[in-house]
Amino acid sequence: MYPLALCSIVAMGIILERAFNLRRRKIIRPEIIQVIENIKGPEDLGLAYSICEKNPGPFSNLTLAALEMKDLPKEEIKEAITDSGRQETRYLERGLALLDTIATIAPLLGILGTVLGMIMIFQAITEFGTGQANALASGIQVALITTAAGLFIAIPTLAAHNYYAHKVEGFVLELEYWAGVLLTKLQSFQAVRRSTETYKEVTD
Repeated sequence: MYPLALCSIVAMGIILERAFNLRRRKIIRPEIIQVIENIKGPEDLGLAYSICEKNPGPFSNLTLAALEMKDLPKEEIKEAITDSGRQETRYLERGLALLDTIATIAPLLGILGTVLGMIMIFQAITEFGTGQANALASGIQVALITTAAGLFIAIPTLAAHNYYAHKVEGFVLELEYWAGVLLTKLQSFQAVRRSTETYKEVTD
């Protein structure tokens, strides 16, 4: 029961931490969405950079990665966004692997308790025969309690893992969408700048 109690405490801690840190407003910040939507030209990029620095988080980090590479070719900007996205995804998924592990091992620990309880029953039968009801009941109790405890921990832990994994997947898709919007705008600015530079070269 001690390992099961430890699993329960760890799982509860992760669930509460993820509930606090995976709030939508904390990940998909409206301020960053608004600043991306309001970027109309290169002169707006400085303001976007400033707002991202004032609102730290996965969304800001991803946006800053793109803004810092704004003058590079499209493929290099995409690579920077992808690399930053991987890091932010790891942050969003923090603790989920441990939740999955706890959901897997808790029933196994319960089964182990069941086996130990059965061993106690057979030891009691060997020593005292089948007439010692108290000894037999003690072994049966160990088997039932540990199995029930393992399932009691595993079921909500698995449900929480699946819920947060789905939530993270939704956040990642939304971050990818806004990263794509920003990349398109940066590319359009580059195209305008190249056209202007070409026009100046021709007129000169």
